[in-house]
Amino acid sequence: MLFLNPKVLKWGLPALAVLIIIFHLIKKKIKYKGGIKAANTSFVKGLSIYKNKRRFYTFVSYALEICIIGTLVSTMFLIARPAKKESVSNGTKKRDIFLCMDVSYSIYALNEDLVENLEDVVRGLDGDRFGISIYNTSTVLYVPMTDDYDFIISKLEELKEYFKLQSEFMDKYYDETTNTYDYDYNEYDDYLALQEKLDYWDAGTLVNNYIKGSSLVGEGLASCVYSYPRLEDEDRTRVIIMSTDNAQEERETPLVELDEATDICKKYDITVFGLFPMKEKWSGMNTTDYANDKSEFEKCVQKTGGKFYEESKTLTVEDIVKDIEKEEALEVEEITTTKIYDQPAVPVIALLSFLVVILVIGLVIKL
Repeated sequence: MLFLNPKVLKWGLPALAVLIIIFHLIKKKIKYKGGIKAANTSFVKGLSIYKNKRRFYTFVSYALEICIIGTLVSTMFLIARPAKKESVSNGTKKRDIFLCMDVSYSIYALNEDLVENLEDVVRGLDGDRFGISIYNTSTVLYVPMTDDYDFIISKLEELKEYFKLQSEFMDKYYDETTNTYDYDYNEYDDYLALQEKLDYWDAGTLVNNYIKGSSLVGEGLASCVYSYPRLEDEDRTRVIIMSTDNAQEERETPLVELDEATDICKKYDITVFGLFPMKEKWSGMNTTDYANDKSEFEKCVQKTGGKFYEESKTLTVEDIVKDIEKEEALEVEEITTTKIYDQPAVPVIALLSFLVVILVIGLVIKL
């Protein structure tokens, strides 16, 4: 049996044994001291009532002594905290999954589909941790790594509303032919109201965008990597699901380029699964080349050991998410945890039993 406080027994039991020995030695020495001796007691000692009383006294004395010692020993065992150690293979998955999203307005449709399909994935998680990082010019750690799945789903719902607002804004006020935003005078109040809602979301991801530019993909991915908790210490399967059109519009040299960010991923054994929009949804806002952006992103994703997915009419975001989920299921590892359970039942029962016997003896003597 395991004891959580073994020193109580290690020192307590020998000390109790020494006290018992000392008590009996002292008792033996003072047995006939301090009282008046009576002569000619042989007649009384021969009476049956005396013999019965004598036997009863001896029995009670030994019984009380045993019960008191048993009570003290039981108490020591309780203080020592008897416990049971059990190793449990609970099948907890050891994945840390980050959703890393380019939230520029050029891929709102891809992002909206992605968060909607990921909700079902999160509901099916059991032991995995999940986090969300969003970026454009700057990065926001929207959900730190957690296994609170209800919280994650609520944040995915919020993101879905954000992308719906982007969709509404682009559909109503963006003109792809001129690459400008326009509205009728009668729509001005509605335009301002929608813009105010979007400004709330954009505030964290557009820090210094007039100086640095937008869709800084490398910085967004690198920031996500360093948002993993205990990056160098923990041995976990790490995955990043990344959505972007890789249409970087930098106005000054970024701190980290995409190729450098994927080198960092490779260093820490982080697998990146990349989602790229279909050509039909390539935004007129982008001034870069679709084929070049796609090729670069695909090459960088594959460098990490991950997969590159280009959305198409035959390969939807739902299909992509299912494929990622199936791929990662092969890498799930079981972990064994050790649990310790207190086992106080035996000493508690023993303690109560000794106390009951002492109580009964006391009542019998009193009667």
